[in-house]
Amino acid sequence: MSNERAYLSVREAAEYLGLSPRTLDRYRVSGDGPVFYRFGGRVRYRREDLDGWAATRKRRSTADDGAEAAKEARR
Repeated sequence: MSNERAYLSVREAAEYLGLSPRTLDRYRVSGDGPVFYRFGGRVRYRREDLDGWAATRKRRSTADDGAEAAKEARR
């Protein structure tokens, strides 16, 4: 069995993505962030959900609206 924990805290998820925990909080409130899980009052993330969300953020240029990355992520 892997030594990695199945769920990451907000702080751990933010570090994994290179974001601040506050940014991740804002994304969660606005619905723009990765899928999360709530256990009681605690918010947790899974690495595979973070990776999937990050893949939808891929861009080739600043003019890229992300439509192509969204199509790839659904495949």
